[in-house]
Amino acid sequence: MVNFKKENKGSLLAVVILFFSVLFFSSCKNDVLPKPSSYLRLDYAEAKYANFENDCPFTFEMNADAVITGEKDCGFTITYPKMKATIYLTYKPVNNNINVLLKDAQKLTYEHVIKADDILEQPFLDATKKVYGMFYQVDGNAATNSQFYATDSIKHFITGSVYFYAKPNYDSIMPAASYVKNDMQRLMETLKWK
Repeated sequence: MVNFKKENKGSLLAVVILFFSVLFFSSCKNDVLPKPSSYLRLDYAEAKYANFENDCPFTFEMNADAVITGEKDCGFTITYPKMKATIYLTYKPVNNNINVLLKDAQKLTYEHVIKADDILEQPFLDATKKVYGMFYQVDGNAATNSQFYATDSIKHFITGSVYFYAKPNYDSIMPAASYVKNDMQRLMETLKWK
């Protein structure tokens, strides 16, 4: 009987070692983890600018990838098909009504105050080309993220604003809004009166 108990203990020990070995080696596989949150990466080609000129009393540089369409009275739409964005340019001649034009341009910007988190004003002055104006950056979920007006105070007055064909969600469209904002600033900075 003594031999039987020794063999029994040895086989029981072998079974326990085998069980824990199987358990140990089967638990060594890679754990499956959920993928971490990610963000949509929007990369746009570096902007190349071309001079735009026609019969209207001004010229400017615009992004060569954008599509420009003439409207009535020297107004234009500059569309960005890949971004679903459009810059609307409106031209008005100054006829002793500069104060009314300035007030209308500022009113248009500040109508977005309800949805905007902040409106940054950047004055623009180019005395050599006689271009004076204001560039507005509208932060938040407003319908437009950038606007400007430019004038020579005597004959010409231009306003510009950008709109996206999407629900205003500033965090989602921020890369595209920043890209188009830079194009609008370039347009304003290269504006020349004829």
